Amino acid sequence: MRNLFLAGALALALVPFSSASAFASKLVAKVDISTQTMVVSQNGQVKYKWPVSTGRKGYSTPTGTYSAKWLSRHHRSRKYNNAPMPYAVFFRGGYAVHATYDTKRLGRVASHGCVRLAPEHAAKFFSLVQQTGNSNTRIVISH
Repeated sequence: MRNLFLAGALALALVPFSSASAFASKLVAKVDISTQTMVVSQNGQVKYKWPVSTGRKGYSTPTGTYSAKWLSRHHRSRKYNNAPMPYAVFFRGGYAVHATYDTKRLGRVASHGCVRLAPEHAAKFFSLVQQTGNSNTRIVISH
């Protein structure tokens, strides 16, 4: 009887740890290439809808579902003349969601394949990914 009581007490004590992932926040950024928009949802609730710029002719943005791989607050492109990529959230190799200072072209294709956002939107998204965690962030890119 004592062993049964101890086993039950141990099982109850472990419940908060075993179900912690069930309560983890989920962040989803859906990028629609056809409308040049990104909708950000947290735990199923839409929080933001922002204009983006994706890959222009000759530079496609990869479609699919990705997790955030790594973050770089002050990144610069090694491939494109040291171009600034602030608030970069990398999701596939050298592809990232990041800020652009060329905000007049948001809402139209303009990038070398990355997903560009206005600086204030990129900063907000970067912060949300930091808070939520890379593994709990999904970036979904479709046409």
